[in-house]
Order: sequence, then structure tokens, then C-alpha cells
Amino acid sequence: MIAREWKCRVPDVHSKGFTSYLYETGIKDSSATPGFLGAQIFHRSSDGKVELTLITYWDKLESIEAFAGSDISVARLYPEDAAYQLEPDLSVQHYEVIEHQFMAAHRG
Repeated sequence: MIAREWKCRVPDVHSKGFTSYLYETGIKDSSATPGFLGAQIFHRSSDGKVELTLITYWDKLESIEAFAGSDISVARLYPEDAAYQLEPDLSVQHYEVIEHQFMAAHRG
């Protein structure tokens, strides 16, 4: 399994709107691509901005290429990104996932 990591920053005021927009663009498009296995979005606030990290999971590099294009190290951006004052990383990182275990939530 391959993890694809992309980060961006937006002003706090755009955090909720951009997160919804991210679901309608990046998550929707990647999940429609064969070989997509799942995604996670991480959120943290710092100095009036929100940093979002999107990690998508894929079966193989060729599946990522079908989503991202021939240079999979380049971030896939969307036309309306600027409306959210997006500060995107222009490149992405890829990792081989060697462990992926989640424990069921304890409910007491």
C-alpha cells in the first residue's frame, strides 16, 4: 500500500469551507479512481491559520498516476482553490505503508 501526503494552509475563517471543498474535489476525484483505498484529513491550528494534511491510500503507484498524472510528485490543484486563500504545497510525498492497524474505539 502507498500513502500520498499533501499539505496546505488556509486562514481560520476558511477552514470549514475549504474542508468541505476538499471533499468535493480531491476526495471525490481520488475515490473515483481505481486503486484508491481510503483517505484521512488532519487539521491543526497555528497563528490564525489552519494546516490541513490529506493522506490518501493507494494499492500501487500506477493508480496514483491515473489520478495525478505522469509526475506523481506534483500536487493536483483545483481552479477554485484561490477563493479560500489557499497556501498549497506544490509537491506531494509518497510512502510505502508498512503497518496499518487501527484499534476499535473503546465504548464504556
